[in-house]
Amino acid sequence: MLFANFKSFRRSIGLILFLPVLLAACSLLDRQAAVPPGERRAATVLGIPDARFFGDELGSIERVQEQALLREARHLGVKRGGVLPTAHLLALSGGGDNGAFGAGLLVGWTAHGDRPAFKLVTGVSTGALIAIYAFLGPEYDPLLTEVYTQMDASRVFEERFLPVAAVAQDALSDTTPLYQTISHYFTEALMEKVAAEYQKGRLLAIQTTDLDAGRPVFWNIGAIAASGRPEALELIRHILLASAAIPAAFPPVLFDVEVNGKRYQELHVDGGAVSQSFISPSAYNPEKAREAEGFRRKVETYVIRNGKLRADWSDVDRQTLSVAQKAVSVLTSYSGAGDLYKMYMIAKRGGSSFRIAYIGEDFNAPHPADFDRAYMTALYRYAFDKAKNGYPWENAPPGFQTK
Repeated sequence: MLFANFKSFRRSIGLILFLPVLLAACSLLDRQAAVPPGERRAATVLGIPDARFFGDELGSIERVQEQALLREARHLGVKRGGVLPTAHLLALSGGGDNGAFGAGLLVGWTAHGDRPAFKLVTGVSTGALIAIYAFLGPEYDPLLTEVYTQMDASRVFEERFLPVAAVAQDALSDTTPLYQTISHYFTEALMEKVAAEYQKGRLLAIQTTDLDAGRPVFWNIGAIAASGRPEALELIRHILLASAAIPAAFPPVLFDVEVNGKRYQELHVDGGAVSQSFISPSAYNPEKAREAEGFRRKVETYVIRNGKLRADWSDVDRQTLSVAQKAVSVLTSYSGAGDLYKMYMIAKRGGSSFRIAYIGEDFNAPHPADFDRAYMTALYRYAFDKAKNGYPWENAPPGFQTK
């Protein structure tokens, strides 16, 4: 959890001394009306076709996949009915500062010499930030390294005054520093490169959670980048911010949308509220798109989980916050493990191989605070060294492995 190091006396003393402030400040923060349930699917962002989809819009997702296949085939000069190159798919999970694991693995994979270009890259939370560089390729390894070895908490969030933030604001911290960090690294030049790769049939998808609708949203970053809209750059930056907006810890992100000429706002938070990582909706079979367009190809799916498979042992204090924090940690671990089983079954149904990487029990560097630079550097180096020597990918989640 991000706020494990707050002192308990700060909470109790602050609440006592500033109770009058709290009573005066308890008012709802302004926002425009949420999209009515029956009009959810009709809502558009900047009028960009195929900018994003809810998880139950299977027909639209199939169409986007088919169009991507056709763009790829044209780019490669492969006619319908022909064989396309192996499609490498990559899913990057959330995990906060544990994103240093995914960063180190990718850069070490480059050093090993067999890192592929990915047909599809998906990301959630910290995985969304990594996904940009994973999608663009080894040329951006130095920037990926910089982000996950030079980052510290000051470039991610600023603590708000807890008593007021807890009841009168939308989160316990301010993520203006994170937005500035995202803006520094995700530039217009990078957006243009994402757009160029999208035109070749490659896809980059970032997940957020529409809190009003209570549903995951898959943002088609390449389509937004290639839209030509002047607001596209800021939209993508806010999508990356929203994907990392841990509920209550970080502020939600508002997106202006339109339905039949009427304006609404959607409230989005961390994609990890729905799943820690993803390849496609459970009901969607990626094999259908290939069959529909008459192409044949081999598919390989890789999942990088930026965390361990289970929560670390700790001697939990018998206090409300300690119990809640450890319970959330356990819940997140088991939820993330469940995502692995789901992706495994989706991959197998679509005829894909499956490979998974995660932080092993052999990594035990001190973790004194969130976004501690020494911890992140140690984790980055741990993953880099493993990948440089040929990462020992597992071919299934625990209990499903085959020799």
